[in-house]
Amino acid sequence: MEKIDQHSHSLLTNQKWVLATTSAGFALENMDVLFLSFAMSSMIADLHLAGGAAGLISSITNLGMLFGGIVFGMLGDKVGRAKTFNYTIVIFSLATGLLAIANNIYMIYILRFIAGIGAGGEYGVGIALIADSFSRKQIGKMTSIAAVGGQIGAIIAAIISAWIIPLFGWHMLFLIGIIPIGLTFVIKRHVHEKTISDIKQVTSSSEKDQGIFKQMFSTPRLAWQSIGLMIMMTVQIAGYFGLMNWLPTIVQKQLNLNVSSSSLWMIVTIIGMSIGMLVFGSIFDYFGSRLAFTIFLLGSAAMVYALSLANNMITLLAIGAVMGFFSNGMFGGYGAVISQLYPEEIRSTANNLIVNVGRAIGGFSSVIIGILMDYGSIALVMGFLSSLYIFSFIILLTLTGLRKLAPNRK
Repeated sequence: MEKIDQHSHSLLTNQKWVLATTSAGFALENMDVLFLSFAMSSMIADLHLAGGAAGLISSITNLGMLFGGIVFGMLGDKVGRAKTFNYTIVIFSLATGLLAIANNIYMIYILRFIAGIGAGGEYGVGIALIADSFSRKQIGKMTSIAAVGGQIGAIIAAIISAWIIPLFGWHMLFLIGIIPIGLTFVIKRHVHEKTISDIKQVTSSSEKDQGIFKQMFSTPRLAWQSIGLMIMMTVQIAGYFGLMNWLPTIVQKQLNLNVSSSSLWMIVTIIGMSIGMLVFGSIFDYFGSRLAFTIFLLGSAAMVYALSLANNMITLLAIGAVMGFFSNGMFGGYGAVISQLYPEEIRSTANNLIVNVGRAIGGFSSVIIGILMDYGSIALVMGFLSSLYIFSFIILLTLTGLRKLAPNRK
C-alpha cells in the first residue's frame, strides 16, 4: 500500500511539473515571438526597411511555424514529448537571441524562419505532453491553464520591451530572448513522461499499421474532421491577430477616442482572455466540447461587433475585456479536442499540423483588415470578424466526431 501511495504522490508531483513547465514554455515562446511586434518600429527606422519588407518578417515566421510544427510533431510522436519540447525551446531561443547581432533584413528573415520552426513545434508537443499526463476529464482545464501562459508571456513582452528598447535598443531586447533555454534544464530534471513504447501499447493494432496522415485523412469523415478543425483554428488565429494588431487603432481612429497608448487596452483584453480560458476549460470538461465552443463562438461574434458601439474609453475597455474573454478563451480547447479525437501516438503531429496551418493562413487576416480599413467603415471590419466566428460555429456543427466526446461530469 505504501508503494502505491508513493507512486500516486509521485504522479501528482509530475503532473504539477508538466503543467508548470508547459505553461512556462508557452509564456516564453509567446514572449519571444511578440518581441518582434514591439521592436518593429525601431527595426524599420534603424535598418531603413520598407513597409513590405518589414511585413514579410511575420509571414516568414508563420511559414517557419508550419514547417516546424510538422517536423517536431512527428519527432515528438517518435522520440518523446518532453525531449522534443526541449529541442523546440532551444531552437526558438537561440534564433531569437542571435537577432541581437542581425544588421540586415536577410539575416532577420533567416533567423525568424528558424525561430518559427522552434515556436511552431512547441505547441503541439506541449499539448500532447499534458494530454498524456492527465486524465481525460481534466484535459480541457489543463490545456486552458497552459494556454494562459501564452497570455502572460504577452504581458511580459510588453513590460520588458517598454523598459529595454528606450534604454538599450532593439538588439538588446532580442538578446534577452535567449533566457528560455534555462527552462530546458528544469524539464530534463523534473518532467517524466510515458515512453513511446507505452503509448504504442495502448494504440490498437489497426492504428499502428496506418501512417500519421492516413489516420487524419483516410476516410471522408476523418478528412473533413481534420480540415474542419483547421478552418476553425484559422478563424481563431485570424480573430486574434485582428483583435491585437488592428482593433485598438481602428477604434481610436474611427471613434476619435483620446487613447495615448494601446497598451492599457491590450493588457485589459489579455486579462479577459486569460479568465475566458479558465472558464472555457471548466465548461469543456463538465458540459462537453460542443457546448463550450458554441457559447464562446457565438459570444465572440456578438462582442466583436459590439466593439463598434464603444464611444468612450471606459466602454472600450469593458467591451474589450469581455470580447477577449470569448474570442481567445477557447484557444486551449483546440488542443484538448485534437488530443481526444486522434490516437495517442500521433497527438503531437495532429496538434501541430492543425494549429500551424491555422497560424499560416489566419495570420493574413491583418492584410484583409488593412484593406477593409482603406475602403470600408468600422462596421464592415467588425462585421467581417463577426462573420468569421459565425462561420466557425457552422463548421463546428458539421464535425460529428465532437458529438462522441461526452462531457465528464463524474
